[in-house]
This record gives sequence, C-alpha cells and structure tokens, in this order.
Amino acid sequence: MIRIFAIWLTSLCLATMAAAQSKPLRIEINDGVIEPLSYAIPNFEAETLAAGPVAEQLTRVIASDLTGSGLFRELPASTFIAQRKTFAEPVRYPDWRAINTQALITGAVAVDGGGRLTVKFRVFDIFSGKELGKGLQLAGSVNGVRRMAHKVADQVYSRITGEGPYFDSKVVFVSETGPKDNRRKRLAIMDYDGANVQFLTDSRAIVLKPRMSKDGRQVLYTSYESGSPQIYQMNLANVQRRALPTPTGGMAFSPRFSPNGERVVYSYEVGGNTDVYLMDVASARSARLTNSPSIETAPSFSPDGRQIVFESDRSGTQQLYIMPISGGEPRRISFGQGRYGSPVWSPRGDLIAFTKQTKGRFGIGVMRVDGSEERLLSASFLDEGPTWSPNGRVIMFTRETQGASGAPALYSVDITGRNLRKIPLKSPASDPAWGPVQ
Repeated sequence: MIRIFAIWLTSLCLATMAAAQSKPLRIEINDGVIEPLSYAIPNFEAETLAAGPVAEQLTRVIASDLTGSGLFRELPASTFIAQRKTFAEPVRYPDWRAINTQALITGAVAVDGGGRLTVKFRVFDIFSGKELGKGLQLAGSVNGVRRMAHKVADQVYSRITGEGPYFDSKVVFVSETGPKDNRRKRLAIMDYDGANVQFLTDSRAIVLKPRMSKDGRQVLYTSYESGSPQIYQMNLANVQRRALPTPTGGMAFSPRFSPNGERVVYSYEVGGNTDVYLMDVASARSARLTNSPSIETAPSFSPDGRQIVFESDRSGTQQLYIMPISGGEPRRISFGQGRYGSPVWSPRGDLIAFTKQTKGRFGIGVMRVDGSEERLLSASFLDEGPTWSPNGRVIMFTRETQGASGAPALYSVDITGRNLRKIPLKSPASDPAWGPVQ
C-alpha cells in the first residue's frame, strides 16, 4: 500500500548566518505569535521532456505543504527578479533579497523511459548568502510524485524549523456517507493533507475509533459486525484482519497500541461498569488495570509505554487520570471547569491533548502531563477526538456541524491554536488517527 523511495543524503549541516544575525535561519515562535518565513520556490527544472508536468506538480505540492503549515509564506512568482534557467546556475542573492526572500528552494526533475523519477533540490538562506546543507537526491516511481514532494518539503521544514517532519505521513479515519440518522461508515486511509484516499473496509458494519501502530503497519479499530463492539487488528500491507480475543460476556472498545506494538490497552464494559484492560498481543492474555465502580475509558499510552492517561467519572464528573501500567492508584490531572475526555499523549511526551465540554460547547485542548498550562485550541458545536502529528506540532480532530444536515469533517490546528484548517475530503469524515512519517 505504501511505496518506498530511495533517498541519498549528501549533507544536512546547517550554515550559520553572517554578520549581525549570527544565527541559523529559524522561525521564531513566541506565545503563539508567529511571523511566517517568506520563501521562493521557482518551478523545478524539467531535465527531460517527460518531466515537465511532473516538475510543476511536485513544486506545487511542496509549496502547499510548507504554506499549509502556517509557518511559511510563499512569494508569488510574479515578484521574482531572478529567472532561473538551470539547477546548477549560481544564486543571485541580491535579486532575492530585493523582494525580501528569506529562503530559496531550487530543484530539478528527471523522468526516464521506464517511468523512474529522480528529484534533486537545494535550500538557500538568502540573507546570509549561504546554502543550508548540500542538497538531497531522491529516486522512485513517477507514480509516487506526491510522496516525493512530501519528502522534499519535510527536509526543508526540518532544516528551517529545527523540528521533526510530518508531511510524508498517513492518517486512518472513518469515512461516512448517507443521512445523519443512517450513516454508513467504513475505514479509510489518506495522505496527511487529504489526498490519495483508499478504503480499507466496506460499509456493511459500523466501524469506530481506528488507531495506528507506531510503525504504521497495523491498525486497531472497533467494529459492530457481530452485533456488539469487537476489537479488530488490521495489517495495512494486505488489509487482512483478525478479531482480538477479549473477555467474554461484555463489550470491548477504544483500543490503542503500546509504542512497541506488543501490548494493547482498551476499554471493557460488563454489567454496566467500564474499566481499562491491558492485553499482551503475543499471548492474547488480558489483565485489568482499573477497578472502580465508574466509567473508565479512552486509554492512551505515554511515549515510553510506562504509563497511560484515560478518562474517568470516578470523581463524579468526567476527568483525566494518569497511572502506571504496572498498576497503582490513578492520579487526577484535570481540574478546570467542564468535562474532559479522549486524552492522547503527545509523541514528544510533554503534552496531553483532550476533548473538553464546557458551557454547551466542545473544544480541543492541551495541558502539561501534570495538568498545568491548560489551554483550548478550538471550540465549536462539537470538536472531539484529537490525534497528534508525528512531530507533536499539529493536532487533527473531528468537527461536526449542528442541525439535521450537520456532518462531521476533519480539521487540523497548530499547538499554538493558530492555523485552523479543514482537511479537503469529498465526504464526511471522523475519528482520525495520525500515523508515523514513512
């Protein structure tokens, strides 16, 4: 399902700024106030006749990735003074400084008779007059041009921001069709930006809450095909699936993989009581983690796999708790007004994202793992179900509109609360689960 491309890395060392700046080219982020970095990206040079349309498409996808992050601002080609003709020609730095370009991205594309695509690119710090690194060359099939573009954009993004990449990643979600009172749901997977949607299941049974493994090869989800909720595991390479054995007599749902993929934490309801269970995947044996006469659900592992965060109403209202997977008394971390749910640990380990209900509205928020520095990033009639980008910079979630014609859609937002964006999909969608960089 996922194509692999060979990548040759020449150098990734960052050049230092000259004179008064004396720092590497970086985007400064202070209290959510971000001045996007201006960049120019002339159409990549087509080194072969067949490469013309591919070069233009690849250039536009790179620009879409960078601008879409909210951290970069593309300068229109109509403002360019310098007109580059070949990839190898020297950069005329004064021409680019004259239009306030901070970074310049140049590249070249070749396609041979067998459909093999080769892309090379360079990044320049215009004000220091130096190149950032020594460029990269990527090779693969011409059918993988969008993924090649994501790879290039990831490199540019990481060099300038100093953060990990996230453009070359996939998202599993629930695709929905039909009227609001009779929705048909099936699992699907897409590029992070909504392109290349592929369906993983049919719509004969309701499916909910897909969750991808850290290596991006497996998906857990809840299905009602047996008439009651059951946890399934799917191999994304061949779309083969199996039901995971859980205790009999109750309902299992809300599963998540541990970071190493060897365990699954999930919710199990029996006799009107819901607790959190831990399963060893190899032996299929489950152990009960919580034991309280309350509803305890939506567990999520910490990045090191030693703790979980979950929601519980043991205090009388829906709140967030953390506990070791080895057992022990859960520790409450949410103390604001309202109800908290669907917590997810950031891959960086420093934040927990959650859904919050207060004053009749639902929003997505984040807090430190000790419960401090809580802040809301969004709010609407119904925002729920956050999932983290692989670098911990962006959160994707479901937003549902109000009324009989209301429908769910996927949105993303930066952890500063800026750059709220709707993911362009052709049909309603919910329950996103962001996978790793490929």
